[in-house]
Amino acid sequence: MVRCFFFRLRYTSPYRRSGYFMSEPVQLFDHPSFAGYEEVGFTADLCVKCNICTSACPVAPVTDLFPGPKTVGPQAQRFRFDGGRGDESPDKSVDYCSGCGVCSLVCPHGVKIMEMNTRAREALYDEHIPLRNRVLGRSELLGKLGHKFAPVLNFGMSIRLARIAAEKVIGIHRDAPLPRWSFQSFREWFARHKPQAEAPYRGQVAYFHGCSGNYYDTNASKAAVLVLAHNGYDVVLPEQNCCGLPMQSNGEFSAARAYAARNLDSLAEYARQQIPIVGASTSCTLSLKSDYREILQLEHPDRDTVSAKVYDISEFLLELHRRGELKTDFHALPLNSMILYHAPCQQKLHHIGQPALNLFALIPNLQVRLSDAACCGIAGTYGVKVEKYEIAMQVGEPLFEQVRQIGTAQPVICDSETCRWQITAATGASSIHPAQVWPLLMD
Repeated sequence: MVRCFFFRLRYTSPYRRSGYFMSEPVQLFDHPSFAGYEEVGFTADLCVKCNICTSACPVAPVTDLFPGPKTVGPQAQRFRFDGGRGDESPDKSVDYCSGCGVCSLVCPHGVKIMEMNTRAREALYDEHIPLRNRVLGRSELLGKLGHKFAPVLNFGMSIRLARIAAEKVIGIHRDAPLPRWSFQSFREWFARHKPQAEAPYRGQVAYFHGCSGNYYDTNASKAAVLVLAHNGYDVVLPEQNCCGLPMQSNGEFSAARAYAARNLDSLAEYARQQIPIVGASTSCTLSLKSDYREILQLEHPDRDTVSAKVYDISEFLLELHRRGELKTDFHALPLNSMILYHAPCQQKLHHIGQPALNLFALIPNLQVRLSDAACCGIAGTYGVKVEKYEIAMQVGEPLFEQVRQIGTAQPVICDSETCRWQITAATGASSIHPAQVWPLLMD
């Protein structure tokens, strides 16, 4: 009984204090006997079956194929350690977990539900990865091979018969929100148009662009480096590859770990020099911060060193403002209407609140409403799969309705590229990254 009490004391509301989200859990009770509970799987023993996670889950209410995070997560986890599963195992339904992380976010006892579900998906596939999953996990390779053929490929994706054929052959839904290639990669643009640091000079920043920021949604990366340079930073581009999240999400952990290790090898020299590592893809920066440790269980000597120096772009800019270093000589935007901001699931898992909202409050004439929808439904590559597309659309409907209420003539602001593609495909409204607002304000 006493031991149970201290478990609850230690993990109750681990990321919230004084109304703010914290980047690390509050350790209320430290003792060697509790050390095992830092490991994801063992946190299942902290579950008291309160079902808060199930009530918050955006997927369980819209499909019977997913019985809920408590059932598939900590309840099933207790039977996973011996390796036995059997025909009746809940692991069969774990593939319908979208990995949004809302369950881990709301758990009052610190149970790492999403993380254990994602690991269970790896064991479910057991390295027998379907071709579709392998293709969806190779966003960097597809971008590298395809961006020079962007006009042709983008046109091909608009042909209905081609999309129907892709659905029948590989299982990607005909209406799925797929990205468009950019003919010029971000790194090519940067080599020719690198913005120079403005005075006062504040040092270097290592920019992690990710696959999308380099080959697809390059405008977000361009905006991010422009605002960093405007605020006095010399932006450098480290050698990097895909963060590994697309492979991780599709059960291909071995490949994801290899990609993650190469990123850590490259980024470590910057972290050791105390150079901030900043990214505009909130899912990529989350991978660097926590997924390599919590989900991939990657053992690397510089893993935690790199993690400590990674910032989401809005998080970094807000920190500059708190230090009095952010330039706020903004032009007033010629806007008289409300704009919707949607904080995606991956951004919430940073446990940093919504720094973009704090930054928007500094901009004259900018009226921003925070979406109260839990999830857009896409969850990376989850919602593009033919068997999950309708689930994703039902999950995202509350968000889509809010977009329609405000009006699709206004852009929607969102930190995640896949969420932006989902919002645009579902509503017709354009969508932009928070960083794309800043160049409109600068001299």
